[in-house]
Order: sequence, then C-alpha cells, then structure tokens
Amino acid sequence: MPVRLAIRVRPGGSRARVGGSHDGALIVKVAARPVEGQATEAALAAVARAVGIRRRDVSLVRGATSRDKVLELRGDVTQLTSKINDLLGS
Repeated sequence: MPVRLAIRVRPGGSRARVGGSHDGALIVKVAARPVEGQATEAALAAVARAVGIRRRDVSLVRGATSRDKVLELRGDVTQLTSKINDLLGS
C-alpha cells in the first residue's frame, strides 16, 4: 500500500537536505535549479534516500511545476511512516 507525502521543494541550495516542515509538508532542499524538471527529479531522489527506498519507488502525483508537490512512496507503510515522522520533526 503506497504512502502519500506532501513536500515543499526549495531549489538552488548548496546541497540536498531533507527535514523540517512547512505547513505540514516535508521540506526538501536541493542543489538543482528549477529548470526542465531538474529540481523535481533531485527532490524525488533525495526523498528516496532519506526514507531508505529506491528512487523507482517514489512517484510524483501532483505538482510537477510547483514547489508544493505530492509524492507516492511504495514500501513498508510502518517503516515509511516512522521515517517520515522523524524527518518532519527534524
């Protein structure tokens, strides 16, 4: 069963970092610029690394051209929920 996750992407940073919250969404900072989907792809890869799943198990549901996105994560629901809650609190 997939888990849906709202994220807020902050492109153009010095490095990728996942943690904290903005209006209930997980903050994902990426070094990539918001050009031709580069920041979106970097954000999906950063989230996958942060929660310990493969990139192919993360898909974009909504927000391809927005800073606010909704992702679908596939994996063990209990583990994913625990890791996401830890990241939201950091």
